[in-house]
Amino acid sequence: MPFLERDGAVIHYEVRGSGYPLVLFAPGGMNSVAQMWLESPANPGQPMPWIDPREVLSDRFMVVAMDQRNAGSSSGPITGRDGWNTYTDDHSALLDHLGLDRVHVMGGCIGSSYCLGVCHAAPERVSAAVLQNPIGVSADNRDKFTAMFTAWGSDLRRRRDDVNEEDLAAFGHNMFGGDFVFNVDRDFVRECHVPLLVLSGNDEFHPPAVAQEIADLAPDAQLVLDWAGPARHESTGALVRDFLVAHTPVAS
Repeated sequence: MPFLERDGAVIHYEVRGSGYPLVLFAPGGMNSVAQMWLESPANPGQPMPWIDPREVLSDRFMVVAMDQRNAGSSSGPITGRDGWNTYTDDHSALLDHLGLDRVHVMGGCIGSSYCLGVCHAAPERVSAAVLQNPIGVSADNRDKFTAMFTAWGSDLRRRRDDVNEEDLAAFGHNMFGGDFVFNVDRDFVRECHVPLLVLSGNDEFHPPAVAQEIADLAPDAQLVLDWAGPARHESTGALVRDFLVAHTPVAS
């Protein structure tokens, strides 16, 4: 995988296909890695409930997938100042590195919030966004995100002497101490004119009420409830492709 170096971080990415660019932010929580589109690194060979857009969409788009910092092959320093903006800065730097002025974005799980972060930071650079299984807060799930981050941080500390508990605690609060979808607020989504395709989740990390609220708030959003599972891969792939093609700038 080629890589981008910035501010002490090394971000690995891959590019497949050609055409209008589509940048992917993978599922996996804090372990968001490109391979999660195909299979879980912990359970190789097990089919995923979602399509692998690297394969399904690279016949029409230049598909860029990445390992987020400190996941998979990517790495970076950790401070108590880190949070969603750290990742958004990585994403903007990757677009600059690849010379991409405007792109589609697609994210699964935590990747949906990464998508919204790019829409917030640089709306002029995003022509359409697919939010698959968006994460968000419900009445009884915040402890799930805390436990997920704690497990990830504990594993990182075992492998790296430069990571300390105080910085991790602050980082975790910055990531998952907020409301709604963590990365942006409801007021932003109300004003977000990027076309959104929202593929609803249906579990504690990906509450269907969060997907519904995103779709209700956003000025230009389409909500899809039944899309997951290997039996729907073909129809979901066609749905996502058609949505992205419809919003691809004509000049491209």
